[in-house]
Order: sequence, then structure tokens, then C-alpha cells
Amino acid sequence: MEALLQHLECFSEVLAVSRTPHVSTWAPETVRRALEWACYLRHVFRRFGHHGCIRTALERRLLSQWRREGETGPRPVPGLANFQALGRCDILLCLNLLRNRALGDAACHYLLQQLRPGGGVRDAGEEALQDRLARLARRRAAIHLLSLSGYQENPSLREDSLMRTQAELLLQRLREVGRADAGSPGRLLCSLGERVPRDHFLQVVAVALLQSPSTAPPPEEQGEPSSSKTPGEGSQELILWLLEKSEIMTAFCRNLPGTLLTSVASRHPAISRVYLDQLIDWSRCLHYDLQKGAWVGAESQDVTWEELYDRFQSLCQGPPPLKDDVLTALQSYKAQDGDFEVPGVSIWTDLLLALRSGTNKSQT
Repeated sequence: MEALLQHLECFSEVLAVSRTPHVSTWAPETVRRALEWACYLRHVFRRFGHHGCIRTALERRLLSQWRREGETGPRPVPGLANFQALGRCDILLCLNLLRNRALGDAACHYLLQQLRPGGGVRDAGEEALQDRLARLARRRAAIHLLSLSGYQENPSLREDSLMRTQAELLLQRLREVGRADAGSPGRLLCSLGERVPRDHFLQVVAVALLQSPSTAPPPEEQGEPSSSKTPGEGSQELILWLLEKSEIMTAFCRNLPGTLLTSVASRHPAISRVYLDQLIDWSRCLHYDLQKGAWVGAESQDVTWEELYDRFQSLCQGPPPLKDDVLTALQSYKAQDGDFEVPGVSIWTDLLLALRSGTNKSQT
């Protein structure tokens, strides 16, 4: 066990050095040994990944190493930060060397030879390093593409080619990570939400929700195993993420165009219910100003009457179930508010009158 811990410490140092100018002294033989070392530690990861005691000991050694080095000087270049990093230590090593211009020509040529298709040593039943690097490159390219904002007040985002490509990439990535770990889709979405401009990312999410079949009953209601993969699974992950993040869901409802939200709501009842509830809450924030003869908000950030009307009108122009749900909700709140028929008393009355007449005027 002590020998394994020493190997771990040494390779962690090698990985840190691979990002420094010291690699200028590395020969092809040095690169070969470093790759073999990384391969050995990947075997350790696969063998002891579910062995709690050994995994804990390795984690502690890594943490103590960084604390020790950090006490006497600046924080060292990141190497193996945790046990999970062992599973991709060969990728980390290759990426560090490929990015490091100090690597000599001979060592670089040897590394590239190992990364060519068919190069290096492939373990039986193990995905080749080249394949894993290629998949990583595709993922990073997808994230880069997601960060490109091509939205310029396009009235039909769902038909925008760039937006559709981004949405398809997002759904594909969600399915990939979902197969590896049930909790990964949520973490991926949170990460993208922090790295990509929020409004643009929410537009991509909305378009993605329109790329696949509408929401199906949960697998347990269909009598299928919960691990089964359905065509709309990516959409399910998106919906769960939105419903679990109230702040993001509020931004989703507020910042996206009403017509786009109507399309999403017509496909996904869970989104429809939350969106309608959000519109109702925004309506309650308005009061009738007698001097202006209009419904106004108490705060500058409150949704305006005009925006409320446009969003309700868009929903009423959706499929019959959606329109019926909206009108039923407004009728119910109108009845609870006194069932007035004259304008200027109840916002629910005025919304219904405006929707019936096709005008967004809020004044008597």
C-alpha cells in the first residue's frame, strides 16, 4: 500500500511538471514512461474505485501532498487533485504536453505518434486513449458552439439553424452523460448555465425542448425500467432541471419570447403549468392607477400590462388544451375576486375582456 501511495505522489508531481518549462528536458523515453505510469494508475482507479478504504487512503495522500507543498510556497500547478482524476490521468498528461510549447521536438513527435489512430497500446476491453481524447475534443467543441450567441431578435428561434444545432448537441450530450451517471445531466446543465450567457443558454434549452417528442409519462408509469432510454429522455432531463431551479425557471419564463414559451408549453404540460402560475403571480403585482386609467406595477421591474397581455394572448393562440387552461384559470380567479364585469376593478376581468376583444388596452 505504501508503494502505491508513493507512486501516486510521484506521478502527481510529474503531471504538475508537464505544464512547466521543465519538459524541455524530456526525451521520448521520458514521455513513454510517463504514459505507462498513467496507464498503471488508470488500472488502479478501475480496480479500487469501489474499494472504500483504499480510495480514502489515496484521497488523503493527495490532499496532504498539496497542503504540504502549499505551506512553503505558492500553490503548485494542479496535478492529481482527487481520486476521480486517476481515471483520466493519461488524458490530463497528454493535454498538458500538447499545450506546452516547451516540449522538445523529439518528445512531441513521439507523443503524436502515440496519439495517431492505432498508436499506443490498447488494453483489452478498454477504450483507447485516442478515442477518449477525440470524444473530449468533440465535447469541448460542442461547449464552444453552445457559447456562440447567434440570436438577433429572431422571431422564429426554433427554425434558426445555429440554434437548432446547439439544441441537438445539448440533447446528445445529456444522453451521453446520463448513460454514465444518473446525476450527471443536472451537473452538466448547472455547469453550462454558469459558463454560457444565461439568456442564450435558456433559448437553447427552449429550442431543445421542441426537438424531441412531447413529454411522455415517467417510465415507472409505463411499466418500464427506470433505466430505459427513450427518445425524449434529453427533454426530460431539461424539464427536471428547470423545475428544480426556481430562479432559472423564473428567468426562463421572463426572458424568453412569449411565442417560444407558448410552443414549449404546448409540448410539455409541466412547463405549461409553471409558466401559467408565473403569469398569474406577475398579474397580482399590478394595481389599477385611476389617474392613468391603466394597470401598473409598483416596482420598475414588474411585468407591464402590455407584456402580460401579449403572453396571455400568445397562450390563447396555442392548441385548444392550452387555451382552455388559460381561460379556465382566469375565469376562476375572476370569480374569486368578486366576478366583476366592469373594467378597472379586477385585473382578471380586464384580461378576459382584452383577450376577447383582441386589444391590450387596460383602461376604461
